[in-house]
Amino acid sequence: MKQGLSNVSTLLVNEETDTLFVGGRDAVFALDLNNISREIAREYWFATQERQLECIQRGKDKIRCQNYILFLHKINDSNLYVCGTNAYHPACDHMVIHRTNISLQGKAEDSRGKCPFEPTLKYASVFVDGEFYSATSNNFLGTEPIILRSMRNPVRTEFKTSWLNEPSFVNMEIVQESESNPNGDDDKIYVFFTETAVEFEFYDKLLVSRIARICKGDLGGKRILQRRWTSFLKSRLSCSIPELHFHFNIIQDIFLLRRTDWQDSVFYGIFSQQWGRLDISAVCAYSMKNIQEVFSKGNYKGPVTVEHSHVKWVVYRGEVPVPRPGACIDNFARSFGYNTSSDLPDKVLQFVRDHPLMDNSVNPIGNRPVLLKRGSNYTRIVVDRVTGLDKQTYDVMFLGTADGYLHKAFNWDGEMFIVEELQLFLSPEPVQSLQLSSKKVELLSLQMQSDCYNSLPRAFLFCVVLLALKCSVNVS
Repeated sequence: MKQGLSNVSTLLVNEETDTLFVGGRDAVFALDLNNISREIAREYWFATQERQLECIQRGKDKIRCQNYILFLHKINDSNLYVCGTNAYHPACDHMVIHRTNISLQGKAEDSRGKCPFEPTLKYASVFVDGEFYSATSNNFLGTEPIILRSMRNPVRTEFKTSWLNEPSFVNMEIVQESESNPNGDDDKIYVFFTETAVEFEFYDKLLVSRIARICKGDLGGKRILQRRWTSFLKSRLSCSIPELHFHFNIIQDIFLLRRTDWQDSVFYGIFSQQWGRLDISAVCAYSMKNIQEVFSKGNYKGPVTVEHSHVKWVVYRGEVPVPRPGACIDNFARSFGYNTSSDLPDKVLQFVRDHPLMDNSVNPIGNRPVLLKRGSNYTRIVVDRVTGLDKQTYDVMFLGTADGYLHKAFNWDGEMFIVEELQLFLSPEPVQSLQLSSKKVELLSLQMQSDCYNSLPRAFLFCVVLLALKCSVNVS
């Protein structure tokens, strides 16, 4: 481990400058991507003594009451957006990059809702066109989950369990659906998380995986849903073996394999079971066409009150307002004179506020997992599309495990095969992060004292940056 580098929680690869930025406890490091043992620069960012004391007085221990850098987002080659927990008082700042020097602007801003208070809390974020989208908690206790767009046009989710019910966020991705779109549609932000289901009656809390969608151009409503998403919709993300009624209901990681035409892009997700009686991991793949179909044409669910004031969620069979609730502003909406979300009629906004859940699930390609693996708990996934010697293209998956292995798998004649298994660390430690780069061919590890087997074929042009448990946020 590099001296001073501890509790690594985020990575950012900048291929243009061959730099790997690493966020840890109280510091950001810039490393040479060609040789990550070579440090280019570092910048410390400590929580003030006053903040640390206040944090301790509120019941947190001294280790947690430091500044864990959780977000690193590239704005351009000379500017990063950096966020940290700041002793349970989240803050974000801009970092300036000048040759071999990195420095914070020193204009840290209160970032409640942007960055988690708790360093071990799961979160997601993306930086798009000068706007910061985040999925985390809005308060110290972690009881107000929020999906927020900050900076120029702040918009957020409602604090209602029908919108978000004890979620554990996994990832957030933008899909540029406005490109060459005949309907004049908007770009979408997709959010992936696991939450407690509201629609199923069960003796215990039943967890389900979700995919949620919001529109990039959403400005909120005029009277109803002011500064709230008017386009927030969510659906159950299904991954199961249908004939066995065997469901993998907890999403662990998601990767978007982008294609030139966004409609050909595919989401790959790792799933596990809630109660884990069988030690099996599953990988399911989802097409953009199927995702679009559910959100643009699927039925809505709605709450109805039954005896003893119990609320039950059932498919909505009534009349759906026009334009379609939760849809982005497109040519159809504009034909009615609705040019922004603030122009939408109250009945549309009232409907989407009360019916954020779709009845239809997003089912995987082939209606089943592309890969099942017994005895391996997958933690991270990246996917690359390569051309083989037979001139055919293949989606190659790289899967990190909870005991420090990397599995490589690809589809051959309709069946997925694991073709290589690499032991990354001498001691069993979970792979916490995988980063894919098109320019590199070597396998790198941030855990310097662990052996790393560099045996991946040069035909697959990629770089995998791996974090072991000792480098992760481990403050227990």
